[in-house]
Amino acid sequence: MTEEETHVAETGAAGADAGTDAGAVDAGALLTALLAERELARTALAEITDAATIGGEAGHEEHEAGVVTLYFESLLAGYPGWRWAATLAKVGADEPVTVLEVELLPGDDAVLAPEWVPWSTRLAQYREAQVRQAEEDAAEAAAAELADIDDVDAEDDIHDNDHSEADSDMHGADVDDDLDDDDDDSDDDDDELGADSESEDEDDVDLDDDDLED
Repeated sequence: MTEEETHVAETGAAGADAGTDAGAVDAGALLTALLAERELARTALAEITDAATIGGEAGHEEHEAGVVTLYFESLLAGYPGWRWAATLAKVGADEPVTVLEVELLPGDDAVLAPEWVPWSTRLAQYREAQVRQAEEDAAEAAAAELADIDDVDAEDDIHDNDHSEADSDMHGADVDDDLDDDDDDSDDDDDELGADSESEDEDDVDLDDDDLED
């Protein structure tokens, strides 16, 4: 390589390095310029929502050189954890900042709707749930019926015991009545025997009187 070719190569490499450094400086300058446009972002968001629903600053995200999204807290009722987002762009140092997009995005703690499930899957899940519920209801009904049967059996046992005690009392009363009747019969027999004895004694006395007269 000649001295002239070497000089040209070195000059080209230096120019490339200078261009890279200038590009890096430009990217940093663009980011700084975009981050300074918070009021522009708020104004753009106020076109799609009430300004009172736009809260404080909530960070930013740089997508590429000259493009950044600025985030704001959402004060919108029913959207806890969500953030307002305004994406801004600046294509050159002398170019104005433009608004690319404004929207409401979920944050890390946002309440989200459940993942969409096809109707066929939901129908199958519903039918499975219905079958399980029917089985649970049948098991509960069977358990309640068994409990009722046990209660009835226990009441029958109590009634049977009451009848047995009543029968015992009645039998005891019958035995007492029989004993009383036997005592009465014995007293009657004794009275009859006593009357017969007195009658026989009177007969004997009459006989003795007759003998004496003779």
